[in-house]
Amino acid sequence: MGDRDEEEELQMALRMSLHGSPPAQPEPKRSKPPSSAGESPEAAARRKQRELMAAAAEKRLRSVPSPATVVLPPPSQPPTVVAEQTSAPEDAKVESEPTVVPMEDVKEAEMAVEVEVEVEKEGEELPPDVAEKLWVMVFGIGVSKAVLAQWSNQGIRFSSDAETTMGLVQHEGGPCGVLATVQAYVLKYLLFFSDNLGNPEVSDPSYASGQRRFYQSSFAARDDFSSLTEDVKTRALVHAMVEILFLCGTGKRAAVALIGGVNRGEIDASLEGLSVESAIDFQKVLRISTFTSRKDAFHLLLANIRLFESRLGAMLFLISSLLSRGLECIQADRDDPSQPLVTAPFGHASQEIVNLLLCGEAVPNVFDGKMDLGGGMSLKGIPNDVEVGFLTLLESLNLCKVGQYLKCPKWPIWVVGSESHYTVLFALNPNVQEENELEERESKIRRAFDAQDQSGGGGFISVEGFQQVLRETDITFPSDKLEDLCNPGIIVWSEFWQALLQLDKRSGGMKDPTGLMGKKQFTIYHFNGIAKSVLNGNANSGGSIPVQRPRICKLNVSVPPRWTQDEYLADVASSSTSGSKDDSVLSLAPPFQTCQHAPLVDCIRTRWPRAVCSWVGDVPSIV
Repeated sequence: MGDRDEEEELQMALRMSLHGSPPAQPEPKRSKPPSSAGESPEAAARRKQRELMAAAAEKRLRSVPSPATVVLPPPSQPPTVVAEQTSAPEDAKVESEPTVVPMEDVKEAEMAVEVEVEVEKEGEELPPDVAEKLWVMVFGIGVSKAVLAQWSNQGIRFSSDAETTMGLVQHEGGPCGVLATVQAYVLKYLLFFSDNLGNPEVSDPSYASGQRRFYQSSFAARDDFSSLTEDVKTRALVHAMVEILFLCGTGKRAAVALIGGVNRGEIDASLEGLSVESAIDFQKVLRISTFTSRKDAFHLLLANIRLFESRLGAMLFLISSLLSRGLECIQADRDDPSQPLVTAPFGHASQEIVNLLLCGEAVPNVFDGKMDLGGGMSLKGIPNDVEVGFLTLLESLNLCKVGQYLKCPKWPIWVVGSESHYTVLFALNPNVQEENELEERESKIRRAFDAQDQSGGGGFISVEGFQQVLRETDITFPSDKLEDLCNPGIIVWSEFWQALLQLDKRSGGMKDPTGLMGKKQFTIYHFNGIAKSVLNGNANSGGSIPVQRPRICKLNVSVPPRWTQDEYLADVASSSTSGSKDDSVLSLAPPFQTCQHAPLVDCIRTRWPRAVCSWVGDVPSIV
């Protein structure tokens, strides 16, 4: 049969499928494809195109059509969700020319055609009262135009610079907490799931656990960021968004917030003149779609990724996360729900927002679990282990205590907080988190101590709590030493640790007669998404052009052997006579070591005490 006859049969099959023919209807006949021997490239392309579309038509005929269907666009664009037409003439439904798809994309194309997204084209409107509640929860009452401008002019967009192409660029202050956390998840997929990005359900926790075991037993990811394609980066971003939204929805649901009436082909033009300055403005344009299928959520986000790259992207993703969790649950998570999630006066994302994206709950604290204050009152911390973690400069200043859940995430990626900004720290090898025997011992003792610490991270516990720690960790002190520790009525961590350094390992202490305390050396990277102006020479004009680039820094980290008792006491003695701020945190200062220093190093030492860091080039900045 000739090409003309095949085309006519194919068009008939497509029309029948779009009209919702019942499954019992006979399948359209299709001739065998001609032999590929000797055919021209153009003929081969036409044949492959006919085979793909015919397979799609057959699948459509075998299923009952739903209100919206994912159709395949040209390879340079994501799939698009289109509503089924009901009023147009029959012949008008198949006017456009079919898309030629490379054979290596056939599997993904067929999967996209098969997916049935169970939502209307633009989702549902928010009820006015819900929109008002959401607005006040995020921005409070009387939010400034400057803060709104920050949040309505920040897209989730990758850097165009080759060196930082894997990073999301921040042009406005404020939304860095959202961007840095999304960035951490994006790195998870780029570094450790790059071969699986075609699977729309790769964000499922059961899949991730197998991948983690694979990397921990084999090799590290590559740092050739410049080789990443736009398609790979886009899919990594969409997977990151799907994982976060389902995490907020307790793994059961995800809400996606879009802007109604937007032309996907002209996003920027569609948003031109759109002002979001009140809950009413919010309610008019927001459209919410809810999913229970990761695959369906993946395809809708992929189809609308240009909207999230637009100036409203960061705000839309924050709203999606809040609605995925549920507004009532968000308020129940918080210690003080009367305060807005976006903090005044600078419009920064609160720790509650960051924690929501990290652990799925909008808790305000970074310690593990709950802290009982007595009288039926408690403070909420991180409820369980997390995929990517969190470190903060505030811990090095003794202003808070980050728990083990955030310090030791499943993947070697951390959001890093300073007083006013969030950045990202990551390693290519998960083995950087492996601990030797004594490190594991120290971690166990520290967790047991922190569990009894009711001071809000002050580093001291009661005698009763101390006895519980000794029982849980099998530590046996001589009676005279135990009496000395308990006499003051409270036990301070630094004194307890000092005593452990003198206690033999066989009695549960940290003193190792062999002297083999171990040493670590590894490489870690720091990424700051704030775009910084860098001058680029232009040979044609003879001048320089300022280019906005994020910053990435490669650090070499060495964790020296554990202190001997003499070194520890020497450092204590020197600290007691020194008035410098750096000496106030005894456990973080590496004795007798010289290294480059920056506030980032203080953050790193909260995870790897005594770490020595060095780098080439500019000092890594966390502001």
